[in-house]
Amino acid sequence: MSNSTINALVHTLRYEAEGIISVELRPYGDTVFAPFEAGSHIDLHLPNGLVRSYSLLNSPSDRGRYVVGILRDRNSRGGSEFVHGQLRVGMQLPISQPRNNFKLDTSARHSVLVAGGIGITPIYCMFRQLLALGKSAELIYCARTRKEAALIEEISGLNARVLYHFNDEKGTMPDLATYLAGQPADTHFYCCGPTPMLDAFESTCEGLGYPHAHIERFTAAELPPSEDALNSYSVELKKSGKTLSVEPGLNLLDVLLEAGCDIDYSCREGVCGSCETKVLEGDVDHRDGVLTKAERAANKSMMVCVSGCKSRRLVLDI
Repeated sequence: MSNSTINALVHTLRYEAEGIISVELRPYGDTVFAPFEAGSHIDLHLPNGLVRSYSLLNSPSDRGRYVVGILRDRNSRGGSEFVHGQLRVGMQLPISQPRNNFKLDTSARHSVLVAGGIGITPIYCMFRQLLALGKSAELIYCARTRKEAALIEEISGLNARVLYHFNDEKGTMPDLATYLAGQPADTHFYCCGPTPMLDAFESTCEGLGYPHAHIERFTAAELPPSEDALNSYSVELKKSGKTLSVEPGLNLLDVLLEAGCDIDYSCREGVCGSCETKVLEGDVDHRDGVLTKAERAANKSMMVCVSGCKSRRLVLDI
C-alpha cells in the first residue's frame, strides 16, 4: 500500500469534547518521527484493515510526538468507530509520514482561519504557528454546540482574536459572508470543516473577491465523472516506457498497480493526497478533494485513485 509507514505507540487517549478524543502517538522501538509543518496530516493504519487520515493538532516545534483529534462520526464506516471503541493505550499502530496538502503561507500580511467542528484540528495548529511567529491572524470557530467544540480552553489561553459561533446559542447557522467581509484582498483565508461549510467558504471567498482561499477536506468529495469523461483511454508511462489501457469499469490506480508501478496510496477516496502523480499530457477528469480549482485547471498532477481522463491519451511521469 505505502512504502513509508512507520511504527507508532498509542501513548495517550484523552477526552476533548462530546464525541471527540485526541490520540497522542509516540515512536515505537527505534522509530524516529519526522518533523512536520502546520496543516499536515498522517494516516492511521488501523488493526481492522482500514486506513484513515487525521490532521495533526500539536505544535510543529514538538519533537517525538504526533497528536490527532478524532470525531466519532455518526456515519462511520469503521474508522472513527474503531478508534473510539477499540483503540487502547499501549497498542502499536503503523502510521504514514506526515503529508501536507494544506500549507500555511507564513508570509501573508494577515490570515483568517475558519474551523467547523472537528476541522479545528489543523486550524488550531496553524493558528498557534502564526501567533508564535508574531503574525497577524484571527480565528472563526463554528460548531453546533459549545460542548461539541474541542480545544476551547487551549484557544482561550492564546490571548488572540477569536470569534465563536455555536449554532444552538446563536439560533442560526454561521453567515460566512458577514464574518469574512471587509478584509484586505491580500488576506489569506483557510477553512477546514464539513463539506457544506467548505462549499460555502469557497463560494463566499469567490464572491468577495478573495483570491487566497485554502481548504482542507476530511471526507471524500464524491464527485461523479464529468459528462465528457471517457470510459476507456490509454496511459503512457514516460519513465518506464510502458503503455497501459484503462478499460470500462477499471480504476486507474488498480491498472497502474497491476502493471507493477510503485505508487504510494492510502485512502482510495481522493482526500489524503498520497497517490498524487505528475501529469505530462492529457486532459484529466479531476474527482479528488485535494487540488484547488487553479491546480485542476493547470492539469499538472492528479490523484490516480479516483480521477479519470477526458482525452484518449494520458501521459504520466512514472
